[in-house]
Amino acid sequence: MHVSVQLHRILALCCAAFASCAFSAAQQANDPQAAPYSLEVNVNRVLVPVVVRDKQGHTVSGLKQEDFQVLDNGKPHPISSFQIEQRGVPATSAPGGPEATQQAPASAAPPAPALPKRIVVFLFDDIHMGVEDLAHAQQAGVQALPGALAGSDMVAVVSVSGKTNSGITNDHATLRQAIMSLRPQPIYRTDAMACPIIDYYQADLILNKRDPMALQDAMRKVLTCNPGLDAQRDMAVAQTQAESAARRTLSVGEQEIMTTYANIAEFVRRMAKLPGQHTMILISSGFQPVEQQARTAESRLMDLAAASNVTISALDARGLYTTEWTASERSPALSGPSLQQNSDYKQTTMKLAEDSMGELADGTGGAFFHNRNDLDAGLKELAEAPETLYILELSLGNEKPDGTYHRLKVTVDRSDVEVQARRGYFVPRPEKNKK
Repeated sequence: MHVSVQLHRILALCCAAFASCAFSAAQQANDPQAAPYSLEVNVNRVLVPVVVRDKQGHTVSGLKQEDFQVLDNGKPHPISSFQIEQRGVPATSAPGGPEATQQAPASAAPPAPALPKRIVVFLFDDIHMGVEDLAHAQQAGVQALPGALAGSDMVAVVSVSGKTNSGITNDHATLRQAIMSLRPQPIYRTDAMACPIIDYYQADLILNKRDPMALQDAMRKVLTCNPGLDAQRDMAVAQTQAESAARRTLSVGEQEIMTTYANIAEFVRRMAKLPGQHTMILISSGFQPVEQQARTAESRLMDLAAASNVTISALDARGLYTTEWTASERSPALSGPSLQQNSDYKQTTMKLAEDSMGELADGTGGAFFHNRNDLDAGLKELAEAPETLYILELSLGNEKPDGTYHRLKVTVDRSDVEVQARRGYFVPRPEKNKK
């Protein structure tokens, strides 16, 4: 297909924007000492994207501000501003109508090239996906490409780590090659035989929540891993080693999730500068925003996406997952009381990972595909952004900046409709001035 010089230039600028984004993302992921990106968003307001669908799953248009009610921690919160976004981009007809086009002289200048009506970014979370989940996601991505490339639509295949970046293109071969080049890029590689194994969730319980049962379990693991330690005499040594292992895990876990949110935010910023409708599809096994810093980053990312007119949908690459331990996940320390306790931790961890993707989708007007194994069908569904999106703005002028999480519930004064909206937000504490 012939593409004009002007359109070539536009696409070159798009590719350059994403190339520089990938460089920043890769630099962030590979440099543990790099300062995290700052998600600078107006903390005096919160944006709440809302999608309303009927029983058939079609978006409902024509609603007004007075049709919406918002509960903030169970109390009515007034809507300070209201906006409707029609995500479909209408085709532009030639001046003068069809007749004028037919009668145009042969010497007339050719029409301007059509800009992409829609930019779809497939963002593969290679930091949190393992080999098996990534392989399934790659197959689904290749199957979903034809449906994502309709008309003038353009697509990019990128990864959270920044290692993979196809640029904005409509070339199937380039996109397919980018998908198949993906490899897991974890910041920290877990050794199944390491001892003791303390995951991010348990580390947070030990160090941030001061959970005595979590600490006792970690000490029990240390004693199992070190038969030379005496359970009576060396309890202080076991506690020191348990807390040390928890600190290492917490540091790496925090780095992974903050890198994830920061790099997603960077792609959102780049998309906001591009023409057309903006749809990002996050393909991930999920991550855990358990610490306040991560929850604040999540809340600010939602604000940024709403302000940038970017819809983020998510697909759980785990499909129908199980919470049972596999043979490869069992460590020598997982036995007796630790096995049951850590099974509970694993179940909670996997649910948190699922919730993180659902919250991000709900918070930006996207959709969440999960608990199904037909990932290719899921990606095809997610590539279609909602036609009508309502943006509610809530003023936070009367809220105390105390770092608390506010739960939101949005309802509509209509019967037989489903409301998809942001579930909550954080009011961050004022940052202390560093001397």
